[in-house]
Amino acid sequence: MRVSLALGIAAIASGVASAQQALPAPAAAPGAGSAQGDVSVTIYNNDIALVQDVRTLDLANGRVRQSFPDVSAQIRPETVSLTVPDATIVEQNFDYDLLSPSSLMEKAVGETITLVRTNPATGAETRERARVLAVNGGVVLDIGGRIEVLRDDGLPVRAVFDRVPDSLRARPTLSVTLASTRSGARPARLAYLSRGLGWSADYVALFDDKNGIVDVQGWITLRNTSGTTFNNAKALLVAGNVGGEGGDIENYRPRQRRAVRMRPGVESAPREQLGDYYLYPLAERTVIADKQTKQVSFLDAKGASASSGYRFENSWLGSTNEPRSAQSVLRFANSGSAGLGDALPAGVVRVYVRDARGQPQFTGENRIDHTPQGSTIALPTGDAFDVKVQPVTVARTRINSTRWRTQMRYRLTNARGRAVTVELAQAGVDWSDTRIIEESRKSDRTDAATAVWQVPVPANGESVVTATFDTRY
Repeated sequence: MRVSLALGIAAIASGVASAQQALPAPAAAPGAGSAQGDVSVTIYNNDIALVQDVRTLDLANGRVRQSFPDVSAQIRPETVSLTVPDATIVEQNFDYDLLSPSSLMEKAVGETITLVRTNPATGAETRERARVLAVNGGVVLDIGGRIEVLRDDGLPVRAVFDRVPDSLRARPTLSVTLASTRSGARPARLAYLSRGLGWSADYVALFDDKNGIVDVQGWITLRNTSGTTFNNAKALLVAGNVGGEGGDIENYRPRQRRAVRMRPGVESAPREQLGDYYLYPLAERTVIADKQTKQVSFLDAKGASASSGYRFENSWLGSTNEPRSAQSVLRFANSGSAGLGDALPAGVVRVYVRDARGQPQFTGENRIDHTPQGSTIALPTGDAFDVKVQPVTVARTRINSTRWRTQMRYRLTNARGRAVTVELAQAGVDWSDTRIIEESRKSDRTDAATAVWQVPVPANGESVVTATFDTRY
């Protein structure tokens, strides 16, 4: 909660420091270095991470209480696994009530603190003892029998505490009671699941339309909101959504103008797998700092085969008074022969094209799902300026009580100085009860409910496609 009072942070820190000697051994001192050992972090796509931390403990013989500071503040305590040679776990507790000015004041309810007031004119300090009565949207004090509210009025007032309550921790801490059968130092392997750690993939694609190639650079973006920094950690990223209670990570998802179409591949990627998931290890140990976003390159492919095109999908009985823009589509494959040769984890692909001066310019973006190697991808990146389509329902006639006949006309225009081909798709065509009884150009059936025409449109010209459908609706 937010305490509405002017607390001198430096004074509180001073008060805390004066009480450090009274703290029990398991508590970590504020500002001390990390107590972590050899840390490995395996991060999944759905807000789940496995943290493994090997620390050296010097244990006495018998029952001992051992603290593990600097665990994740979003640890799932029920998932903790601790292995210590010649010792068994009796009890474990996760202490997540962290030391802060507000928590310090809340824990002081019923206790006596010292208020230090400074005269703005003279600089003189006065001290008086006060008992904290309540901290509910503000601090209510009993000062020598009079009841006062500590106001946030800008006047210099400091609250000095006699000690730090045992229940407050400077850092997230796991406390464990062990039954040790011998004394001496030994390694302890701590493992647990945590929320607040996630990753996503981001791609930069530089498309060369003239040569029909694309350069793709892939970046892994790590995000840490766990409340804890992991120092010198070995990081392993797993592409795939493992089963569990976690929700989606806070991925950036751009407005998806059109659905990305993907034909899954059947090539095995030259990459380590864990069950049905692909692994992306970071080459070097790294610091995964709390409240930090970090990017690491994992793909750098040059000259992969690619092409641009256009697609327009019309809903069933869709008819417009004005032409509508076709989608601009970038098509490429991640097969080995095409040049990419890797499984692509889900992420945002941002497409750039060089202008006449040779400068890369952003032309659009979209999101792909986890894509196996050998797949073909049609990535819509925006709406075309010069390529338009106007669908019109010319006539709709009832044949009998259960059948309808619908005549459609599609006018495609191209204001570009070169010919283009538009993939014209008519959705809502259920092939179980629909027949195309007449069409000006042969269509393909790409799925159970779509008819597709590949329509060449001349430079600075137009093309027309007509079709008649016999349907039950």
